[in-house]
Amino acid sequence: MFVSDCRREFYDLIVTQRVLLLVASDVDALCACKILQALFQCDHVQYTLVPVAGWQELETAFLEHKDQFKYFVLINCGANVDLLEILQPEEDTLFFVCDSHRPINVVNVYNDTQIKLLVKQEDDLDVPAYDDIFRDEEDEEEDSENESDGSEPSEKRQRFEEEVIERTMRRRQRREWEARRREILFDYEQYEYHGTSSAMVMFDLAWIMSKDLNDMLWWAIVGLTDQWVQDKITQMKYVTDIGILQRHVSRHNHRNEDEENSLSIDCMRIAFEYDLRLALYQHWSLYESLCNTSYTSASLKLWSVQGQKRLQEFLADMGLPLKQVKQKFNSMDMSLKENLREMIEESANKFGMKDLRVQTFSIHFGFKNKFSASDIVYATTSLMENIEKEGHETTNFIKALDSLSRGNLDKLHQGLDLAKKQLRAIQQTVASCICTNLVISQGPFLYCSLMEGTPDVKLFSKPVSLCLLSKYLLKSFVCSTKNKRCKLLPLVMAAPMDVEQGTVIMVGIPPETESSDKKNFFGRAFEKAAESTRSRTLHNHFELSIIELKTEDRSKFLDALISLLS
Repeated sequence: MFVSDCRREFYDLIVTQRVLLLVASDVDALCACKILQALFQCDHVQYTLVPVAGWQELETAFLEHKDQFKYFVLINCGANVDLLEILQPEEDTLFFVCDSHRPINVVNVYNDTQIKLLVKQEDDLDVPAYDDIFRDEEDEEEDSENESDGSEPSEKRQRFEEEVIERTMRRRQRREWEARRREILFDYEQYEYHGTSSAMVMFDLAWIMSKDLNDMLWWAIVGLTDQWVQDKITQMKYVTDIGILQRHVSRHNHRNEDEENSLSIDCMRIAFEYDLRLALYQHWSLYESLCNTSYTSASLKLWSVQGQKRLQEFLADMGLPLKQVKQKFNSMDMSLKENLREMIEESANKFGMKDLRVQTFSIHFGFKNKFSASDIVYATTSLMENIEKEGHETTNFIKALDSLSRGNLDKLHQGLDLAKKQLRAIQQTVASCICTNLVISQGPFLYCSLMEGTPDVKLFSKPVSLCLLSKYLLKSFVCSTKNKRCKLLPLVMAAPMDVEQGTVIMVGIPPETESSDKKNFFGRAFEKAAESTRSRTLHNHFELSIIELKTEDRSKFLDALISLLS
């Protein structure tokens, strides 16, 4: 059931209770969690936080805690499946689900007693009508009663014949209704996509209660930027939500311009700006950032000798000396940095990179601490998917969560260093895949498989890293291929998951087209292909388009996928 008043129907109910927070492993979920934690701190709400990376962990966490808790808050997990069927809870258990995954399962939508969905009212959900999906039990009982009546001997033959005709009509109507129901559900559940960021939903709650702080606003911005960096939402949706947040930024940060009321340099300030679409460039060298950002790398085709020449021409066109470009951004000459954005934009237009400018926000505190929202997203993601084992599995989650607080700059800088390694690894893998022709057309989709022993292959056994790699690879492949048909195809990518168990992780990415609405059909297609071939698959990720698969079953699974999508 959709919650229409978050304060009354959600927060006021849980503020006096003990609450279990189940939080998915993505940056948007972490930001929503930070906002809710800050609200809980204000009101002294007792809560336990449990990170969950997939459905199995969610079930285990629920089973472990169901006796101690009656109130569960799920962040970025649980909306797109039938929760009650999976968890089998007691009747007095309440779930509050704040999840950006779409479509929302119809059983969750129409359950009035145990499931409360925290969704932005303006989101266009297209949920099918109740009567199209569910039949009342009375109708079914009537059908069965009529069937039992017909078998008894009847005094009047005419009445008996009427009953037979009526029963036949009812059966036909039921068959037609069921066929229509299947069709409606198929249309509704066919594509996977994302709605408003959960961090923005939580910030709205804080704002309604007049408890919103600048820190909370920053986490909402980072949550939205995560959706944009991971390519989960359309450019239109991103710009619309940026506009909403910009109004809040003006409200919270208007004192900076007024000299009499100006804030101390140590205070946190958020600023809206048009920035360059270059990954981590303020914490790296401009040259490294140009080479390792997917947009510039794909546009200039940097995996080829010709592409490297174009990069040199691009730098020459801007009039930037190589010595300056290759040193840390902070150490560049101030005279060059002053007009750098305009210089880069002007030259980028000549080289066909018309979208190098992007609307975003930055945060300032102290003299030298300035970060853009995308810097935080890259750093937090890298901390969460760090492959260097340090302690318990939840350590990475806690580190990533801590890095979002201003007091933990050392963790944030560690995240930025890991993010640089991750972006380099992605770019090198993209270059080797294209240069060795590893991307092959399978008919209805492109396919690429990373072999065991490929450099950095362990990093790509993590879902977010593999998704980033797949999106960067598809973008680069579309720029490099001359085949017009291949430019319109989606991509399926596989990487080794666990060599000992013989499993691979597989992800499906929608086509890279101008009008792309970011809707992904691979979740349902993977399920059907696994069903028809009885492949040993594990659909454990909250993103339905990411699965784990036994290596021996890969060829028959792909054959089924090809015939299904042809």
